[in-house]
Amino acid sequence: MKIPRLVIALVMLMASSLVATASATTFLPVDPGAAGKYQVEISEYNLGDRVVDISAFKIKSELVGRVYTPVGATGRRPLVLFLHGIHETCYAKNVDPGDVLEWPCPKGTKPLPSYRGYDAPAKALASHGYQVVSISANAINLADFDTQLTGSLARAQLVIAHLKLWQRWSTHGDGPFGRKYVGKVDLQRVGLMGHSRGGEGVARAVQLNADLGEPFGIRAVLLLAPGGFLRPNLPGVALNVILPYCDGDVSDLIGQKYYDDSRYSMSGDPAARSVVLMMGANHNFFNTEWTPGRSVAQSKDDWTADDATCGKKAKSRLTAVEQEAAGRAYLAGFFRLELGGETALLPLLDGSNTRARSAGRAVTSVVAQSPDRYDVAHLDTLNGVLAGAARARICSQDCVRNGYGRLPHWTAMPPAESTPNLQVTELTWTGTSGRLRFDLGHHDVRRYSTLSLRAATERATELSVRLTDGRGHAASVPVSLRPLPGQVADLLPKVLLQTVRIPLAGLRIDLGDVRSVEFRTDQVTRGTAYLADLSFSKPALSHWRPRMLPVLSVADVDMAEGDAGPRSADFRVQLSRISPRPVTFWAESSGDTTAVTRPFRGLVTIPAGRRTATVRVPVSPNKRDGDDDEFILVLSKSTNAMIGRSLANGIVRDDDPTPVLTIGPGVGTEGRGGVVFPMKLSAPSDRVVTLTAELRSGTAKLGTDFLTPDGGLYPQLDEGRTTGQFVVPIKDDKLREKAETFTVVIAAADGAVLKVPYRVTGTIRDND
Repeated sequence: MKIPRLVIALVMLMASSLVATASATTFLPVDPGAAGKYQVEISEYNLGDRVVDISAFKIKSELVGRVYTPVGATGRRPLVLFLHGIHETCYAKNVDPGDVLEWPCPKGTKPLPSYRGYDAPAKALASHGYQVVSISANAINLADFDTQLTGSLARAQLVIAHLKLWQRWSTHGDGPFGRKYVGKVDLQRVGLMGHSRGGEGVARAVQLNADLGEPFGIRAVLLLAPGGFLRPNLPGVALNVILPYCDGDVSDLIGQKYYDDSRYSMSGDPAARSVVLMMGANHNFFNTEWTPGRSVAQSKDDWTADDATCGKKAKSRLTAVEQEAAGRAYLAGFFRLELGGETALLPLLDGSNTRARSAGRAVTSVVAQSPDRYDVAHLDTLNGVLAGAARARICSQDCVRNGYGRLPHWTAMPPAESTPNLQVTELTWTGTSGRLRFDLGHHDVRRYSTLSLRAATERATELSVRLTDGRGHAASVPVSLRPLPGQVADLLPKVLLQTVRIPLAGLRIDLGDVRSVEFRTDQVTRGTAYLADLSFSKPALSHWRPRMLPVLSVADVDMAEGDAGPRSADFRVQLSRISPRPVTFWAESSGDTTAVTRPFRGLVTIPAGRRTATVRVPVSPNKRDGDDDEFILVLSKSTNAMIGRSLANGIVRDDDPTPVLTIGPGVGTEGRGGVVFPMKLSAPSDRVVTLTAELRSGTAKLGTDFLTPDGGLYPQLDEGRTTGQFVVPIKDDKLREKAETFTVVIAAADGAVLKVPYRVTGTIRDND
């Protein structure tokens, strides 16, 4: 039996999804972007510019929030907190905000109100009975401009600080609202939205909350165009990631990895997760305070290329108002689905061709993983039966060999740059007889509605998916794969896995006895496809439970180098409680590794029934003086545990004596280059010896008889060397004269023992 072809393609301005079936586009019966029955009251609180300790940066941050309250709503309602990303901190009329990077803001300027830029989704949610607060993070933004490491933890600490405020206001009351919110806010039904670096911030807030014993019930997390330096994954928590295709800031769409890393990170994971690829959307226009013509400060379109897909004049490019409307629909829809249990909204995020009317002409593609599913094959190992004119291999970073910014699944980002990325099956064929079959034994799939997988291609191609039952009856579904659009060097087109979704209803086989699922290359004679996540599923809500998983944390290490080895810097990783299942995580050291401290990267396992593991970073002691080695250890991509403290500091302190430097008198002859001063170190060193010196006239005059070298006199002795020299240039003349002398004064010595100021004489011999 054959059914109509599935086309995995982009039909700009016509289709609602990159997954277009033979049926017409359908709309949700409930529009998540439409206003609800409640009027919305907007207020703000400002408890000061420097009032909450942010230990990650050793600063104090502001506590400022914009509050959206449903007027007349009764009972305890879910709290949704929004966190913006990195942006300028202050502004003034006719002043570029980039010229005023200070906090608090100096006189004559005002705080840039990034937190006010999400009114549309916040009001949509509040009108349906949700308590929404959008918080300011300007102090952290100032500190975060020059770091990739602790910024996400700082933002997480700010999120937890605001949740603690709301816990107090909803139980005891006080502060700016008195008893207004007592008994009105449910801190066990919390949703977090983070935009840009705020995305990694709210992801880390989930981890920090777990590390604190889970005082707050963070059940749903939406990451909007997120960054992701430390690769946090989120097992057990409902997750949605929105990726704007025309993102000119996080242009590699690295936020895709939150989904990739979380998919199989917990046995029996009860969480639903999804990714929305939004065509024509950029990074900034989800926030009106980052949008030209709508913001109080100067702002810009972050996509700068003048191309036919994402450029300002491209037909597929969304206007700022259109992008805001689409963002409102998906943000409100996700939280109403996962916090409110509105099952009518399931089709918005289940990968089907269903959309919200208020999203307008926005073209989206949704990839989804349901908690109610049977995994046929992850397709990250070669465990199928291959036959005919087909070849298969497992690939990751080596899938596509060019275009760093085009590969969201496979982009490496320090400091967790060696953390394993998504592995997929690359299926290549040169004839129509190719087959890759997965045998199921006897499997009843009648409870499921869909067979789905993720697929991508760089060139248009076709294949088919074939299901066979116990009686030998088969149903074959042709599938057309199309690449994503665009042509911008190192940016477009993206190679990004999209949903292939095959409805099971109408297949004329016995779904109570499915024996195999097979890919067949019977449509075209040549092609290549990247395949992942083959499963039977039906859409389902997440079923969050508190403290489902133990929490991993890693401790700092501070040790002396020693003289003999090999040794190791031993990082203790501990679980909050014993796990009945093995816990795995990726560990990677990053930083100033040298001849003493070597890199570590690898998968670490804590066996079932155990609570600790030791990560041993190799140390090779020596007897040479050197600098202290400072580095970090990053934990990422855990399974069967939530990562709490993911970043640890390591210091290997050099304990060898600093060698003594001796500098001998210098001698030189006119016409033969210069005066040569010998240097000798008492022992080899792993440090560069650097001197700061000045020249002083004696009977030889500076400028007449000898010269300062270009750039000044800063003698050096390279690491590992025990002898060397430096030269002072001589000026030749035609006068017959006696030998003349001058003095070199060493004012400072780094990397060696030398009593300063140290004086040494240089002698110039006459050649006339």
